[in-house]
Amino acid sequence: MKAAPRVLFLCTGNSCRSQMAEGWARALRPGRVEARSAGVLKKGLDPRAVSVMREAGVDIGGQHSKTMEELDPNEFDFVVTLCDAARDTCPAFPGSATVMHVGFDDPPRLALEAAGEAEALTHYRRVRDEIRAFVETLPASLSIGPTSDEGE
Repeated sequence: MKAAPRVLFLCTGNSCRSQMAEGWARALRPGRVEARSAGVLKKGLDPRAVSVMREAGVDIGGQHSKTMEELDPNEFDFVVTLCDAARDTCPAFPGSATVMHVGFDDPPRLALEAAGEAEALTHYRRVRDEIRAFVETLPASLSIGPTSDEGE
């Protein structure tokens, strides 16, 4: 039996999008994808991300924010950058990891302009659902190569 691909979801602060992707992969693709997440920086786990994931039945509250320096870069088959900042500053991977970019909007940035908490959470929910749709395509979508940046 072929081993599940080891995927690293990389984002700026490992606080929101990458954490959601890791949570979805663990919940929806157990045994099909081995998921981890990290950030270019360490910002801590976003409470709104935890909240909207819990609403969807996935508890990411036990996950923690980490940087690439805390992980062995040789342990990944794929690195998926989820934001432009992570794509632009993605470190070189000494192993054979394939790096691809699948960009998603930044819920914390969008929430800054929200009229209130309900509107802020709407942005988080939309991105959560978009990330879920992507994760549902794994591992098949990992073999198609980088995606376009249209719509970012």
